[in-house]
Amino acid sequence: MTTLPLSPDELLTTTRSVRKRLDLTRPVPMELVRECLEIALQAPSGANRQGWHWIVVIDPGLRARIGEYYGRSVRAYHASGTPPEQLFKDDPARAAAQRRISESSAYLGEHLGEVPVLVIPCIEVPGGRLPEGSQASLWGSLLPAAWSYMLAARARGLGTAWTTLHLAYEAEIAELLGLPAHVRQGVLIPTAYYTGDTFKPAARVPLDQVLHIDGW
Repeated sequence: MTTLPLSPDELLTTTRSVRKRLDLTRPVPMELVRECLEIALQAPSGANRQGWHWIVVIDPGLRARIGEYYGRSVRAYHASGTPPEQLFKDDPARAAAQRRISESSAYLGEHLGEVPVLVIPCIEVPGGRLPEGSQASLWGSLLPAAWSYMLAARARGLGTAWTTLHLAYEAEIAELLGLPAHVRQGVLIPTAYYTGDTFKPAARVPLDQVLHIDGW
């Protein structure tokens, strides 16, 4: 498929989380998802193990069941007192953005099961038990590929969102999808065409506030 005419910098700075603007009614061709996954497989992995697996959920019944678990997790998150709108409440420059994020998160919690395609990147873990101590090597062998998938989707006119709230019910979703015990889920990426076309770089903390040269 022809990709959007985006420069590398534009692609990297305008790939945003799409939640409320996912088109829940327009089917996404599986061949388009496969194109994005072929790009994702070019990402690095530790020792070139490529221990990733990609669960693509398109069955309406399965999507609805996952959506139920996800909705429970989102509602618990918003009732916990730690959702996005509680952050930076005293900073007018950031408070409005946090409210929008919280609203869109709640919306996705109610509609995830209606999103045409759910992609769950997974990684093989010996014995299924996550290692103690640093897990950077493990997740560093999966999450860059998941981000590559999202970039490829953006370049092809698809919207995505990065979410891990489903992991509160990882075992239940694993059983639902028949995942073997040694395969663990890393993220859930709802994928759909989007409505509107206003994608732009987001406001970020200035670089000089987080840049450290030769030490802290």
